[in-house]
Amino acid sequence: MARNQKAKAKKEQLKGKAKEATGRATGNERMASEGDLEQMKGDARQAKEKTKDTFKH
Repeated sequence: MARNQKAKAKKEQLKGKAKEATGRATGNERMASEGDLEQMKGDARQAKEKTKDTFKH
């Protein structure tokens, strides 16, 4: 399960980066903000999984 969550976190981060870059390139501030938010969600999920791994070992 942890591996699945880590992959989901990475996917959110990449999707967010792409969305943010597209938003900035087109001047769409809302899309850029949504992309930034998705990146933060991915970062938080990844940090949570790393913490869980630390306590498992």
